[in-house]
Amino acid sequence: MHIVIMGCGRVGSALAQTLEHQGHTVAVVDQDPTAFRRLGSGFGGRRVTGVGFDQDTLREAGIEEAGAFAAVSSGDNSNIIAARVAREMFGIENVAARIYDPRRAEVYQRLGIPTVATVRWTADQMLRRLLPSGAEPLWRDPTGGVQLAEVHASAAWIGHKISQLQEETGVRVAFLTRLGEAVLPTSQTVLQEGDLVHVMMRTDQVDKVEAAFAEGPEEGGH
Repeated sequence: MHIVIMGCGRVGSALAQTLEHQGHTVAVVDQDPTAFRRLGSGFGGRRVTGVGFDQDTLREAGIEEAGAFAAVSSGDNSNIIAARVAREMFGIENVAARIYDPRRAEVYQRLGIPTVATVRWTADQMLRRLLPSGAEPLWRDPTGGVQLAEVHASAAWIGHKISQLQEETGVRVAFLTRLGEAVLPTSQTVLQEGDLVHVMMRTDQVDKVEAAFAEGPEEGGH
């Protein structure tokens, strides 16, 4: 996948190097050309000098071929503008913005832009929003037999009831994160685009559950 990163500070450069090591192509955008020194001589991706929410700059960075966009500059406003341009002008689905002010982060989550507030920043959180897949364990019971995990559900599950998801995958959906709010689902709750699904499951069933979430509902299921 091609990924565009706006901001070549400590976070942006680390993210770029991690993604490149994972085999992705990466372009990094920054207004300050000296910032690219953080990438090191071994970085093989594009270095684009310019404003990260400028459409021509983004095109130079390959946004039209990109599968994901991360806005991790030092400015909240720049990050959110750039994230919205990537999502709304170029149709990038996997977009994430780093926000310093947690109150703002909540507002932007409601706009449908996944945010990572600096106080809870981890590279893993940003990576999960750019490359959603598999299960991310959040908690395990003392025996290790049961775990709470965030599991990526394929788009095929959108519009289907949580009750069907549970029945076909063998998990218990503990809660959803929807537009930045935690939601306790009922038997009638339907999965919507952008929902993060948090499930309780047996640890020895993780591979099976990941596969079922990735494949979508069984034929004829409603």
